[in-house]
Amino acid sequence: MATTSPSLARAAELRRRGRFHPGDAALHGVTLVAALGAVALLALIAWKVVDQARPAMHRFGLHFLVSNTWDPGVHQVFGAAAFIFGTAVTSLGALLIAGPLSIAIALFLTELAPRWLRGPIGTLVEMLAAVPSVVVGLWGILVMGPFVANHLEPWLKHTFGFLPLFGGDPSIFGLLPAILVLTIMITPIVSSVSRELFLGVPQDLKEGALALGTTRWEMIRGVVLPYARSGIAAALILGLGRAVGEAIAVTQVIGGNVAIHWSLFRPGDTLASRIASQYQGATTKLQVGSIAYLATILLVFSLVANVVAQAIVRKVARRQPLIR
Repeated sequence: MATTSPSLARAAELRRRGRFHPGDAALHGVTLVAALGAVALLALIAWKVVDQARPAMHRFGLHFLVSNTWDPGVHQVFGAAAFIFGTAVTSLGALLIAGPLSIAIALFLTELAPRWLRGPIGTLVEMLAAVPSVVVGLWGILVMGPFVANHLEPWLKHTFGFLPLFGGDPSIFGLLPAILVLTIMITPIVSSVSRELFLGVPQDLKEGALALGTTRWEMIRGVVLPYARSGIAAALILGLGRAVGEAIAVTQVIGGNVAIHWSLFRPGDTLASRIASQYQGATTKLQVGSIAYLATILLVFSLVANVVAQAIVRKVARRQPLIR
């Protein structure tokens, strides 16, 4: 009753002023219920995950975050350090590749491509987002994995082998295949959002910049990118969230190894991949709690990433040029 009384008071006030409409009250009620329902659903998910993780939290505490052991056998010792490391490497690596690629695709479709070519290419790029994760992972095993092991990784080792990132023996499974799979999965999301942002730049601003004698690249650099940079930041964070939470495709190509190493050629694992691959086969209450602990870490990371994204967008938006 406490939540509905302001609405009823508002409705009574509008009725006294002769501006009350039942449709407005219904719309207000429906939207309020939807908003509160979303908050309640998030709270229920968080409560259930944390409740299931409580045995592992009591047993391992915060040491779980820095422990690199995952032994579901006799010793029943678990830790998340290797999975946190794998999640960070694969997600940031994919974003590092997909970010510039997605922005380039969006700029090509909005500023450079002929009109007859924009529609087909844009549709094909966006169709990548509709491909199921398991299909992308299967393609990663059958097509991309052999290509990476036989061609890409040997070339990287020969050219950049002095760097720890490209040391070790080439393999169809590892951090690098996972990074490439995640790149494929987040590129259509970031490029689609960036494309809409670039289409929203006022045409008068672009034509005015060109009329002043700037080249097309100078117009893009000085008008289009500054105008849309807050939205681009949000799109990149959205892609990062997609990469962090991906489980099935990563599980199929990453190798499932519990280790912290700098070589992208060696197998590893992520938080989401470990949860997806071992929850159903967990045999003890402590192992189930440890997997739920991983889910809690992933949930906290996602919430923090969203808060940081909002802060970045607002900070960048305050710095927007006056042309906005």
